[in-house]
Order: sequence, then C-alpha cells, then structure tokens
Amino acid sequence: MSFLYACSSNPGKLREFTFTAQHSLAGSYEIRPLPRLAEITPPVEDGITYQENAALKALYYSRFTNELVFADDSGLEVDALNGAPGIHSARFAGPQATGAQNNALLLSKLAETSQRRARFVTAISLASKGAVLQTTAGTADGEILTTPRGSLGFGYDALFLFPPLGRTFAELNDAEKFSVSARGEAFRRLLDWLSQSPLH
Repeated sequence: MSFLYACSSNPGKLREFTFTAQHSLAGSYEIRPLPRLAEITPPVEDGITYQENAALKALYYSRFTNELVFADDSGLEVDALNGAPGIHSARFAGPQATGAQNNALLLSKLAETSQRRARFVTAISLASKGAVLQTTAGTADGEILTTPRGSLGFGYDALFLFPPLGRTFAELNDAEKFSVSARGEAFRRLLDWLSQSPLH
C-alpha cells in the first residue's frame, strides 16, 4: 500500500482524507500526517485563490520530506456576501476565531436577507521535493440555514444544508458526507490523477 503525507493536523480533514482514500477506486493509499508537523512553522497563506494557497502549502511542506505530500485549502462562499468568507473562512471572525464564532458572524451578516445560496470549495495540491505536481478542485452547492442542525462535522457544517439529501453536512455520516463534499470530490480527483501518473 502506498502512502501520502497530509499537511494538516485537523482531525476532521484527516478523517475525510482517510475515508476517501480507503474507498477510492483509483488505488489503495494510506494517509499519514506529515511527521513533526506541529514543530514546523506554518507558511503564510497569502494566495488570493484556494488553488494558490493549497499549492504554496504543499510546496512548502514538501521540503521537509522525500515523500509525496498534499495540502488543501477550503472555504465557504455565500452569494449574498459576494463570495465571502471564501479563502478567509477559517479566520472569518478573526485570526484565532473558533468555529462557533465564525458561524455566529455568518448568521449575523445574513440576518436581513432571504438569499441563502452557498457552496463549499476545496483545492488540493500534491507536491514532492519542492515541486507542485498537480492541483485539483471540488465544490458542493447548498444553502445556509438560520439555525444550526446536527452534531457531526466541523466548521460551517451544521449551517450548510445539502438540498439533494435534505440534511446539513453535520447530519450526515462519514460515508454520506464524504461522497458529496467538496473535499471528497477534490481528493478523489487527485487520487485518480495519481493512479494514472508515472508516480504510481
């Protein structure tokens, strides 16, 4: 079994990457956090797109290992907020904001509108030894509720209703969420590319 190093310590992301890899038709991969990730000073995410941020993170962390690494950048885009919070989703309410604080700010900004359309967007980059090899993307369309529903997931999941299933991402089990999430779609595309590349 091949393995890939994930440049993330977020348990929710790692669980999604692991589940997607285990159920991929493109091959069998074990997902491992990059060794000593907590000891490495993170790079400044100064890209203006998800793709740029994913690529710069993957490129940066690839210098700390000889193995393949991948990094993602994700965000929530809300139509009524002209695409915000977007690439600033994790820091919407401030640099050290919690998920609850980000959710509260989002709801306050949408309090006076009935326009609730939104989407999750994810970009994932694969890199090796200081070179970006591939970047893929995924999206999931939905709408923002007025109150959270569900206890699963993380981030904005409890506010994000996925209409085809009639539930929020926080109400979906792992298999359901990962089959339709933006991160799952982007990662499946990356695994598909990897299985057909000379690196496989």
